[in-house]
Amino acid sequence: MCRWLTYCGEPIYLDKVLFEPKNSLISQSLRARHSHVTTNGDGFGIGWYGERPQPGVYRDILPAWNDQNLKSLAHQIRSGLFLAHVRASTGTATSRANCHPFAHGKWLFMHNGQVGGYERIRRRLEAMIDDKYYCARVGTTDSELIFYLLFSEGLEQDPMRALTRSVGKIEQLAQAEGINEPFKFTAVLSDGETIYAIRHSSSDVPPTLYHVRRGDHVMVVSEPLDDDNDESCFAWREVPPSQMLVIEKSGKLDMVPFLAAA
Repeated sequence: MCRWLTYCGEPIYLDKVLFEPKNSLISQSLRARHSHVTTNGDGFGIGWYGERPQPGVYRDILPAWNDQNLKSLAHQIRSGLFLAHVRASTGTATSRANCHPFAHGKWLFMHNGQVGGYERIRRRLEAMIDDKYYCARVGTTDSELIFYLLFSEGLEQDPMRALTRSVGKIEQLAQAEGINEPFKFTAVLSDGETIYAIRHSSSDVPPTLYHVRRGDHVMVVSEPLDDDNDESCFAWREVPPSQMLVIEKSGKLDMVPFLAAA
């Protein structure tokens, strides 16, 4: 499974959380501690909001620990809201188009998990994407498909409704096909003003998700950035299954139940 983090707060240089912590995201790309897949070397990506509404994105297929451009960019880019992801492929090709986060307009999205039995229902899922958004899809992952399905379900008008409806439609289709593999959906979505972070699975324990508030910022991560023996690691709180964090740029944080729409 992949590893990712989201930061929201006073602008900081990206390397402050990508490289400096004992269990930084870059360290997790090589030695993840809270995942059955320890190495996440099938590409990486960062997406950040600056002075313009549309986010900047940098993605590549190199392992995150071995990309000097990423290290240089993270040392120079300063942002108050950014996403970062290191990828462990669940079967699709290692290509730049398949690396997270995915961007469209002002939105960023990234995902840890997979659609169970994806190849059996992929064609029908693709047919659910509105023509208006289908041509924007350039990769082959189930994650990017979910992203554009969200737009087709009204993301730009009602993000929470789009999330529950999209997840519900995927689960219903899998159930109708008799697929026993679970749909694991630990994901984050942002428009630069609000963050939606979900931990959900259709019938199994979802991938891990934690959050912490420290001073003037909030972080949501796949696993804590502190060393397991560091006392500060106890500040991290695990997000329970079937819950969604809603974080506003002002710092307000709410946790609400996440229920796939019937």
